Amino acid sequence: MRTWFITGASRGFGALIAEQALAKGDQVVATARNPKAIVERFGVRSNLLAVALDVTDEAQAHQAAKEAITRFGHIDVLVNNAG
Repeated sequence: MRTWFITGASRGFGALIAEQALAKGDQVVATARNPKAIVERFGVRSNLLAVALDVTDEAQAHQAAKEAITRFGHIDVLVNNAG
């Protein structure tokens, strides 16, 4: 099982990648400016963490990474899809 960190995961390619990773049973940290959109699309799952992230905000990026590590312990794959 891999842990994915995907920026811009609420729509487009980011959402499609998140969908495929979740379908394989992988853990996904899905980020978006509005994480509610991620939960609305994928629901609440134990292997999904929806996190607020505007990639232009460095402090928010550090916080998102910290939340990912706290929840899943590590990040295996980074998909920088936002913007």
